[in-house]
Amino acid sequence: MYRILLSFLLLTGFHAAMAQPKKVVGDKIIGVVGDRIILKSDIDNQIADAKRQEMELPPNPECFLMQQLVVNKLLALQADKDSIPVGEDEIEADIDNRIRFFIQQYGSKEVIEQITGKTIYQFREEMRAPIKESKLAGAMRNKIVDNIKITPAEVKAYFEKIPADSLAFYETELELGEIVVYPKAGREMEEYAQEELNEFKRMVERKEKKFETLASLYTDDPGSKQSGGMYVLNKKDNQWDPTFFTTALSLKEGQISRVIKSKFGYHIIQCVSRQGEEITVRHILKVPKINQEDIQQEILKLDSVRLLLTEGRLTFGEAVSKFSDAEQSKFTGGRKMAPDGSSALTIDQLDKDQVALIDALQPGGFSKPTAFTDERGKKGVRILYLISRSEPHRENLREDYGKIAARALEQKKAKQLEQWFRKNASGFYIHLDEQYKRCEPVQFLLGLQ
Repeated sequence: MYRILLSFLLLTGFHAAMAQPKKVVGDKIIGVVGDRIILKSDIDNQIADAKRQEMELPPNPECFLMQQLVVNKLLALQADKDSIPVGEDEIEADIDNRIRFFIQQYGSKEVIEQITGKTIYQFREEMRAPIKESKLAGAMRNKIVDNIKITPAEVKAYFEKIPADSLAFYETELELGEIVVYPKAGREMEEYAQEELNEFKRMVERKEKKFETLASLYTDDPGSKQSGGMYVLNKKDNQWDPTFFTTALSLKEGQISRVIKSKFGYHIIQCVSRQGEEITVRHILKVPKINQEDIQQEILKLDSVRLLLTEGRLTFGEAVSKFSDAEQSKFTGGRKMAPDGSSALTIDQLDKDQVALIDALQPGGFSKPTAFTDERGKKGVRILYLISRSEPHRENLREDYGKIAARALEQKKAKQLEQWFRKNASGFYIHLDEQYKRCEPVQFLLGLQ
């Protein structure tokens, strides 16, 4: 039980670094590990945060989280002893990302300051220690288990110990590839989008409308529609479209940009505020409308590509490289990825149009080019490639070796972690409130002293 729990805790990371901002009324020290303290709010805030996000809590969550906190502090202390480096730039980037997340969620820095009862600067500094501790704990864990490997014989032995009635049942799983192209809008539609944005700019500058109101009503960016077009940028970021990013950084507070073109469409950007390396902006995106003629041209183009694929004159990888407009293609070779990062997809992870396309395909087959609308509302045309399809089945080594091997490896790493704790935990001072000493997982750690 403890081995599995330890492995899971260390994989999920230190909760305090991810907790939502929350004002704490009343607090007390409920644990000491080495020279580091554990506060009652560390546990209470995490439980409240999990409930807000409707996450499933384990039985006795206070015990579960106390063990997590003790484990991470022990690992972080050992990382300090071993002089494992954690770069300040890495910590600073993590803090910046979390601040941006909170601003996106709550709407502004002012709201965060009201919720936490702290200035943004104080809030940033409060996050620094737990984030560093989390990174140190993760680095130490990696040092302990990085050299652990698993052999086929060990995977087989692990699988044979699983009771037959406990074997997982898998629904149909698919491996899919796709080639996606996005039609280019005609000149008339491009000009219309620019005219709309210029009119929005004039309305704001004449104080007839607020920028955020127009963004909420008219932007084609679903990611910022609810927040009135708002984003928080950092000068060190590199994930933004270059034209959008450069234009945003060049603006003064209150200034609205001219109409610019990015890979997503046309924008106007308003600078809301600047603070150090960060700039808060609002934008309105207009994507030029695509007509049926534009779509039909791309269908004909991909029809020719499909012919080359089916005749074997072009490999799928070559076709993705030459023709696909999907950004993720360069990282996945055109494969569609599941939310867990694997290439195994279930039917419920596909949209209804994809299901219809692959229903008649055999593994190795290519669908006819078909128009679709992506999650951002952008119209495109795609070919689906069915790489493999598994039938519903009970877990077995032949079909599910990779999944079984991953679990066996994690169990082996957990055993290594347990051995490390048995060997090293006695070198650290641990003191907990009486109520937590009764927790079974914590008793395991206290017994190693």
